[in-house]
Amino acid sequence: MSSGGRLALDANILLRAVFGVRVLHLVKRYEDHVVFCVPDICFDEARKHVLPIALRRGMNPARSLGILDDLERTLEVVDRSLYEDHRAEARARIERRDLNDWPILATTLLLDCPLWTEDRDFFGTGVATWTTDNIELYLRAR
Repeated sequence: MSSGGRLALDANILLRAVFGVRVLHLVKRYEDHVVFCVPDICFDEARKHVLPIALRRGMNPARSLGILDDLERTLEVVDRSLYEDHRAEARARIERRDLNDWPILATTLLLDCPLWTEDRDFFGTGVATWTTDNIELYLRAR
């Protein structure tokens, strides 16, 4: 596995990996250099959206769920019992934006790592935040 660092991902990045090309390509390309960490709740959230998105796009829902399942086996899933200790701090940092996102922020605090997201609610919360358009700058540096 990697010795280059960690990077937390949120549910919207998982969905981009399932339905797009670039995110999945980047994860596979850099998985030997970076540990991609995802709070358990993000897989639950992504699963809620896979079926409707797949149907709306005329894609095979079973194939889409299969990609998500493969990601869950490949990426480092962070259990709530690990990030729960950072709940209060994470909630304080994100309460004015989207309080439901506290587990993702708590994971970045636990692991002391940046976050890959497209959700602007995380900007200004005190953790390094990368978007897909520039994440490769971070990944290449590992």
